[in-house]
Amino acid sequence: MKESIGRKTRFVECREARGMGVGGSLAHRATISDSGRDVVAVAMGPGKRHITKPVCEITYGLREEGIDTSVIVVTAGSGVPLDAPDVSTGTLFGLEPIEVARIQQFKLVLVHLGNVRNHIIYKARLIMRNVNLPSVIVCQAPVDFEDFARIGCKTRLVMPNESDIATKGTIMEIITGVVRGTTVSQVKLDEIVSKVKRHL
Repeated sequence: MKESIGRKTRFVECREARGMGVGGSLAHRATISDSGRDVVAVAMGPGKRHITKPVCEITYGLREEGIDTSVIVVTAGSGVPLDAPDVSTGTLFGLEPIEVARIQQFKLVLVHLGNVRNHIIYKARLIMRNVNLPSVIVCQAPVDFEDFARIGCKTRLVMPNESDIATKGTIMEIITGVVRGTTVSQVKLDEIVSKVKRHL
């Protein structure tokens, strides 16, 4: 009889560019750290507003539970999409074709967004418009399925009118209260792991 004691070794293939400055060792925009094909965590990239600490802790927590989780840091993570109502931020959020292709290789996408309600829902819509996968949204601000359905996102609990559907992918779960730049509580990590496992 064989027994396994201790940690399981995982190899993570990192990355296309060096991680420097704000965000510690997390790679900067336009990079991916590859660890299997279960879940891809989409991060907005380090910056004054987009503190990426929760992404590292969430990724580590999922891997501890045996869920292969990769991280992609999008090139244009700041601001809002061009079709959002408040395009006054000076920068535009977007996805490049190579990023869409990379995300599409996974079974589920975990999207880490910030604390501005309007930014969260419009960024999620742009990602789900381009990626045909189930998704889990993790953010700080309180949002719900109705907020996303109202702008055409397909969700597990609330669907927009058929003529208003604007996404390929479907939002399956939402976890709020994950604060940027602070340690993720064990309660929130457990909630994320549980909800991710439900849809794998």
